[in-house]
Amino acid sequence: MKIMLADDEESIRILVEHIVTDDGYEFCYAADGVETLAVFEQEQPDLLILDVMMPKLNGFDVCSKLREQGETVPIIILSAKGDIVDKSVGFRAGADDYLVKPFSSLELSLRIEALLRWKTCKLSSVLLSETKDSYKIKDLEICFQSLEVKIHDKVVELTPKEYKILSYMASAPGEVFSREQLIAYVWGENYVGESTSIAVFVRKIREKIEDEPSKPKYLQTVWGIGYKLGER
Repeated sequence: MKIMLADDEESIRILVEHIVTDDGYEFCYAADGVETLAVFEQEQPDLLILDVMMPKLNGFDVCSKLREQGETVPIIILSAKGDIVDKSVGFRAGADDYLVKPFSSLELSLRIEALLRWKTCKLSSVLLSETKDSYKIKDLEICFQSLEVKIHDKVVELTPKEYKILSYMASAPGEVFSREQLIAYVWGENYVGESTSIAVFVRKIREKIEDEPSKPKYLQTVWGIGYKLGER
């Protein structure tokens, strides 16, 4: 996979290049907003790290232009400004994540890994629903065509968002989904809100599909990270 950085600071370019190449990714680079659009079109990266304060065109505008063109590549905004107003502008421009300078090399590495995993799982979800009518785990069956969920062969009444959470996780049983990944998939990439709402939806889903909601065997918690769907 290829990671692209758009930043006019040479020190940031050197640091990020070391981080992504050490993690086994290819790397490409642009130094201003206009060049970013041209290099992006040529290189077609799998993820874009985008500085805000760049010559010719700022990062927020670059992000907006890419989204207007229909580009769905994961975008991490990199900025020295960390207040909620700036973050809101970034997310509303279409960013998937926002990292404040100075940043930890490990944190950037983990965020890149998480976004690329989310991109892969999102694609897997689409492919799975297109190639299979349903997915069954023990007594739980998720029907992609009829948009139904069955437990012990009986239809469970889920809300649209509850169904989206469960069917998305069915694309990769055993894979851990962070709260942020689930929010982005269900509410949209530009959603800015509390991740605690996911816990409420998980509780409601468990009450409908688990024999013992307090001891879930299907929708399981991975403490400190997120949730996973129990494997077959």
